[in-house]
Amino acid sequence: MAEKDSLLSSSDDADEKRPLNDKTVPVSDASSISEESNKGYSTIAGLDDEFSGLSDHDAETLRQQVHIATAPASFFRLFRYADKKDYAILALGVLVSIGEGLMRPLLAIVFGAATQEFTDLPEGSMMSFFNGSYYNQVNSTFASHNNTGWVLSESSYSAGDEYESYTMDNSEFVRNVSQFAVYFLLLGVGVTVMAYTKSFVFIDRADVLSARIREQYLAATLRQNIGFFDKLGPGEITTRISADTALLQDAMSEKVAYIISHSTTFIVSVIIAYSRSYILSSIVIGNVIMIILVSYFGSKIITKFSARSQEGYSVGGSLAEETVSSVRNVQAFGIQDRMAQAYDKFLDVSEKWSIRAGYASGLRSGLTFMFAMSIDALVYWQGVQRLTEQKVEVSTMLTVIFTLSQGAFAFTIISPYLTSISIGLAASTKIFATIDRKSAIDSSSEDGDRLEEVNGDIELRNVRFIYPSRPNVTVLRDFSLKIPAGKTVALVGASGSGKSTIVGLIERFYNPLAGEILLDGHNILDLNTRWLRQRVALVSQEPSLFACSILENVCYGLIGTPYEHVTDVEKRELVIEACRQANAWDFIQTLPGGLDTDVGERGLLLSGGQKQRIAIARAIVSNPKILLLDEATSALDTKSEGVVQEALDRASKTRTTIVIAHRLSTIKDADLIVVMRAGEILEQGTHTDLLETKGEYYILVQAQSIEELKETARQSDSGTEKELVDAKSGIELATLGGALTEVTTRKTVASAIFYKTVEVTKPASVGEVIAMIYRISRRELTVLLIGLYSGAITGMAYIGLSILYSTALQNIQQYNNPNDYALLRRSIYAVAGFLFMQAMVLFITSVVSGSMFGYASSRLVRRIRATVFRHLLRQDISYFDDSQHTTGSLTTSLARDAQSIESIGGATANKLVESIVTSFGGYIFCIAFGYKLGLALLSGLPVMLAIGYYRFKFMTNFSETTKSHHTKSSNYACEATSAIRTVVSLTREEEILESYRTTLAVILKGNRIANMKSAALIALGRGMQYYIMALAFYYGGILVAAGEYSLFQFFLIFIIMVFGLENATTIFSFAPEMSKALQAGRNIKKLLDSEPEIDAWSTEGGIIADDEINGEIEFRDVHFRYPTRPDVPVLRGLNLSVKKGQFVALVGASGCGKSTTIGLIESFYRPQLGAVFMDGRDVSTLNVSEYRKNIALVQQEPVLYAGTIRYNVALGSPDTVTDEEIIEACKQANIHNFITSLPDGYDTLCGTKGSLLSGGQKQRIAIARALIRQPKVLLLDEATSALDSESEKVVQAALDVAAKGRTTIAVAHRLSTIQNADVIYVFEEGKILESGTHQQLLANRSKYFDLVQLQALERN
Repeated sequence: MAEKDSLLSSSDDADEKRPLNDKTVPVSDASSISEESNKGYSTIAGLDDEFSGLSDHDAETLRQQVHIATAPASFFRLFRYADKKDYAILALGVLVSIGEGLMRPLLAIVFGAATQEFTDLPEGSMMSFFNGSYYNQVNSTFASHNNTGWVLSESSYSAGDEYESYTMDNSEFVRNVSQFAVYFLLLGVGVTVMAYTKSFVFIDRADVLSARIREQYLAATLRQNIGFFDKLGPGEITTRISADTALLQDAMSEKVAYIISHSTTFIVSVIIAYSRSYILSSIVIGNVIMIILVSYFGSKIITKFSARSQEGYSVGGSLAEETVSSVRNVQAFGIQDRMAQAYDKFLDVSEKWSIRAGYASGLRSGLTFMFAMSIDALVYWQGVQRLTEQKVEVSTMLTVIFTLSQGAFAFTIISPYLTSISIGLAASTKIFATIDRKSAIDSSSEDGDRLEEVNGDIELRNVRFIYPSRPNVTVLRDFSLKIPAGKTVALVGASGSGKSTIVGLIERFYNPLAGEILLDGHNILDLNTRWLRQRVALVSQEPSLFACSILENVCYGLIGTPYEHVTDVEKRELVIEACRQANAWDFIQTLPGGLDTDVGERGLLLSGGQKQRIAIARAIVSNPKILLLDEATSALDTKSEGVVQEALDRASKTRTTIVIAHRLSTIKDADLIVVMRAGEILEQGTHTDLLETKGEYYILVQAQSIEELKETARQSDSGTEKELVDAKSGIELATLGGALTEVTTRKTVASAIFYKTVEVTKPASVGEVIAMIYRISRRELTVLLIGLYSGAITGMAYIGLSILYSTALQNIQQYNNPNDYALLRRSIYAVAGFLFMQAMVLFITSVVSGSMFGYASSRLVRRIRATVFRHLLRQDISYFDDSQHTTGSLTTSLARDAQSIESIGGATANKLVESIVTSFGGYIFCIAFGYKLGLALLSGLPVMLAIGYYRFKFMTNFSETTKSHHTKSSNYACEATSAIRTVVSLTREEEILESYRTTLAVILKGNRIANMKSAALIALGRGMQYYIMALAFYYGGILVAAGEYSLFQFFLIFIIMVFGLENATTIFSFAPEMSKALQAGRNIKKLLDSEPEIDAWSTEGGIIADDEINGEIEFRDVHFRYPTRPDVPVLRGLNLSVKKGQFVALVGASGCGKSTTIGLIESFYRPQLGAVFMDGRDVSTLNVSEYRKNIALVQQEPVLYAGTIRYNVALGSPDTVTDEEIIEACKQANIHNFITSLPDGYDTLCGTKGSLLSGGQKQRIAIARALIRQPKVLLLDEATSALDSESEKVVQAALDVAAKGRTTIAVAHRLSTIQNADVIYVFEEGKILESGTHQQLLANRSKYFDLVQLQALERN
C-alpha cells in the first residue's frame, strides 16, 4: 500500500483544499499547536495517573473522583437490562431463528433426494432435439412421441438388423419431481413465517433495549461527581449517547437473528453430513473447526481495533463540541484551520485503527472462504472414491456436499454481521464503564441523613482541598470559616484564591481531602446529597439556561420544594414575583411570547444580563434556606444591578447567604466580608471595619473608586439623595418598555426582509449522494477499483462453483457403469482440483476486496468528518442561532452521519458487491445457458427487487422521520451534561431523565409499526427464494423429462439460482444500512452545498492594506433584528462614530444592543438597513477573513480550549509566535505571575472549556490572547467583568496602554473601567441616548449620571 497522502493538504476536492483563511498557519506552528491540543484532550480522556506524588489517602480520594474502570466487552452484557418479558420474547426469536436455520439443511436433504431422482433417470431418457426428433447423442437413440409416452428407436450398426422400438413412461418421474417442488413450497411458507417473527422480535427488542441503555447511560452520567466531567468532555458524552448506542443497537438487532440462523445452518449441516457419512464428514471436519477458530479470533481482533478507533474519535468529539459551541470566538480569531487540524489529529488515530480493523475483516473473510470451499474439494476427492467402491450412494455424497456447502456458505455470509457485533461490543465498553462506575458523590443515592429543620449555620473547619484534575496545586490550606444562620458573608480576593471552590464544596461538587464542612453541626458528607442541594440555591458566574421557555427555566428552581407540584397558575404567579424581584419582569413583557418565550440553546437568544436575571429569579423563586451567589450580578448593567442587589439584600435577610464578588459595591452591606488569598483568610470584618483598618480590602476598594464620586457626593443634596433612592427602588430606567409595541401595528422595512418566501429544497437524489461520495473519495479510486474487481471475482466464483457442481453431477450420471469408474474418478478428481484452486483464488480476492473496502471506507469517514467539520466552521453565526443547529445536534450529526456512510463500507460493501455480481451475473448466465428455465425463474426477480426497493424506500423515509426525534433526545442529553453544575445544583436529574424517557417512548412507539412492515418485507424476500426453487424443480423437471435440458443444464441453472437467491436476499438485508447511509449523505450534501451569506472561505471582497488601516468605525442608520427573532427589533437607526485610536465605551441596560453592535463590527451579521463602515468602506464589501485579522475580541464569557495555556494564548495570532511574545502578552494581561507559580507553567492544561481555571484566570488568558494579535481594533465585551479589583486595575492599565495606537470599543457595566474613555455612548432601546466624555456626561446629570451614582463605593 502506498504511503498515505496528507488528508487535508493534498486533497483534490476544492472545498477540502481551500483554507478557511488566505494566510495559513506555518507548518511548524500548526504542528506544535496540534501537539499541545492533543495533549489537552488526551488528558481529558484520562490516559495518565497524576496522583503518584501524593499521599495514599489523598491519591485515593482524588482518584475515586475521576477514575473510570474498564468494562469488559461481552455480547451477553448487551442484554443486561432485559426483563423476563424481554427474555421470553428473545427466546421465541432465538427458537424461530434456529427453526429458520434448519430450513436450509432440510433444503439440502430434499435437494439430495431430488438429485437422486434425476440421476436414477436412465441416461437415454434425457434427449436433445434434432431435426424434428429428440436424439440421444451418446447412444444414438431417436424418439418420437405418442399418446402413451416416448417411443424409442435404437439404431444398429449391423447391416440388415431391424430397428427395435419400445415405449418409456416418464410420468412417474414428473410426479416425483412435482412432489419435491411441493416440499420446496412448504419450506418457503415456513421460512416466511419464521423470518417475519425473528426479524420483528430482534429489531423491536434492539430498539427497546438500546433505549434502556441510553437511559441508563444518561442516568449514570448525571449521577457522577463533577470531577468526572473535569476529565471528560461533553462532546464525548454526546458521541456515546448518540453514535455508540446506535452501534449497540445494531449489535442486538436482526443481525443476531441472522447469525443464529446461519450458525444453526452450519451446525445442523455438519450433523446431517455426519449422519449420512461420518467418513466423508470426518475428512473435512478440520476445515469446519478452522472456520470456527477464524471467526472467533478474527472477531476478537476486530473488536479490539474498533474499540481503539472509537476511543480516538470520541476524544476528538469533545474538541468538535468545544469548537462548535464557541463558534463566535473561532470565527473572530480566524482559527478555523487550526481547530480543523487539531480535530484531524484525532481522526488520524481513529482512521489508523479502523483501517487495521478492515484488514483483519478482510483476512477473516478470505480464510473463511478458503476453508469453506476446500470442504467441497475434499468431499468430491474422497467421495468419488467411496462411490466407486459402492460405500456411498450419489444422494449421500451430494447431501454431504450440499449440506456442508450450505453450512460453509452460511458461515461466510455472517462475516459482516459479526463485524457489526464486534464494533457494537467495542462501543459498549465505554458506555458500560460509565454505567458501572460508582460515583464518589452520588446524587441519586438515598443514603444519608435528612435534617428535619435547617437553620443555615455553615462552618468550614480545617479544610484542605485539591482539584482532582489539577493534583499539583493546593487550593485551600487548613481553611476555617464560620457563617452564622441568616447572615450574609461575602468572599473577596484575587482570582484563584479559592472563593468559588468554597461554593463548590458546600454544594458537594467535590470532596475535601481533610477537614469538615458542617451544616447546623452535621458533616455534609453524612447528609443526603440530593436533599442538601435542594436546600441550597446557586447563581453561578456564567449562568446556564436551558433550551425551553423562560417560565420553564425559572420553574426548575422549584424542584424538591413544596411548590414543585402546585398548579400551573400558582407556579406562574411564583415565577412572575421572582422575575420582578430579579428585575427581569419588564424586559420579559416586551418579548413576543412573554414568559413563554424560548431562550434558545444555552440562552443564546438573550443578552448576558438578561440570562443572569433569569438565573437569579430561578434561584430565589423557591425561597431557599441557603443562597450562594458566585458573581451573580457581574453581567448586569448598573441600573439593573442596583435594583437586583436590593432584591437580593431583602432576600438575604431571612437566609444564609454567601456572596462572591469582584464588584465591591454589591457586598458593602454584608454582615461579614472575608478577604482571601491563595486559599487562606487575610482579614475579615464589615465593610466599615475593613475600610478603617486600611488593609487588603481598603486597597481593593481604592482600585474601584470612581474619580468623580467624592465631588458628586459632596454636591448632592437631600433632593438628589431622594432621587437616588427612587432610582434604586424603581425599575423604569432598566426597561425597554413600550419599545416593541410600536412594531406590532405594521411591519417595518427591516422586519419585512424576514418574511420573504423561503424556497423549499428537495432532498438530494440517490445519484447526487453517490456523486458527492465519489468526489470525496476519488483519491481512493484505485483502491476502490481493486476492491470492486476482487469482489466481482469472488461473486463470479459462485457461478464457477455451480459449473463445477453440475459438471460433477453430469459425470456421475454419465459414468455410472462400473466399467467407467476410472473415467469417473479422473473427471471428479479434476473437479476437486479446480475447487481447491478456486478456494485459493477466493482467499486472495476476499482478502484483497475486504481490505481495500475497509481501507477506503476508513479514509472516506475521516475525510467526510474533516470536510463536514470545516464546512460547519465556514457557516455564519446566524446558522448556529437556528434552533435546529444546536451544538448537540451538530456534533451528533458529525459523529453519526459519517458512521452511517461507513456502515455500508468495509465488509458490508464487500458482501454487497459479491452478492450483486452473483445474483445478476447468475441470472444473465442462466438466461444465456438455458433461456426457458432462466426466463421462468427470472419472473421472480422483479418481485424480489420490488420487495427490496420498497423496503429501502420505506426505511429511508422512516429514518428521516426518526432523525428529528433522535436529534432532539441527543441534544437534550448534550445540553444537560454541558451544564452539569447547574443541573445537579437544581437537582434536575430525575426531571431530565423523565423527559428523556418520554422522548424515547415516543420514538419506540413510532418504530414498532415500522418494524412490523420492515420484518414483513424481509420475510417475503426470504420466502421468495424457496418459491422460485419450487418453480425451478417443477418446470425444470418437465424440461428434463421432455429431453429439452440435460442434467448438466438443469443443475447448473438450479445451483446458480440457489446461490443467486441467497445473495439477493443478503443484498436486501442491508436495506436499513443503505437507507441510513442515504439519509446521512443527504445531510452531508445539504451542508456542503450551503453557502453562507458571510463566507469566511470567500476570496471576494476588498482588502485594506495593513499600512492603510486606521481603525475608524462608523454606524450609519443601522437597523438590525436577529434572524431567529425577526419580531424583535434590536437596533433602530443606530448612528455612532469611532475615530482612529479612540477609546470608545458603550453602556446601557442589558438587551439595549451593545453586544449586538460588537457582533456587527465583527461581521457576524449584516444589518437589514444602514451600513457599518471601516475607514470609510462598507464592511459588507470587504473580504471577511482579511477584515477580521485586524480585530481582536474579548467576550463577556471567556472561551478557552482543552490545551495548554501556551496553546490558548498562541491561538490569538494568525502568525507564528515566540515564547517571548506569549510571555509579554500574559504580563500585560496580569496573568504571567500566576502561570509561573503553577508546577507546569505555560504547559499547564486549561481543561475542557477552561474548566481547570477560575473565571478571572480564564478572562485574563483571553485578554492575553487578544493582545498577542496586535489588532488595529480591540473589542472588549465586558472584558474585565470576571476580574477581582486588584487584577482589574492592573489589566485595565494594560488595556489603556494597549489601546494607544489602536481603536478600542468596550462594552462595560462597571463604569470605573471606562471613565477614561474618549467617548462614552449611552444606549437605550437600540439608539444612542447621549454621548460624551465621562465629565461631560456627569455634567448632563442624565442617565449616565444615575448609573455612576448607583456604583458608589464609599460612605457619603
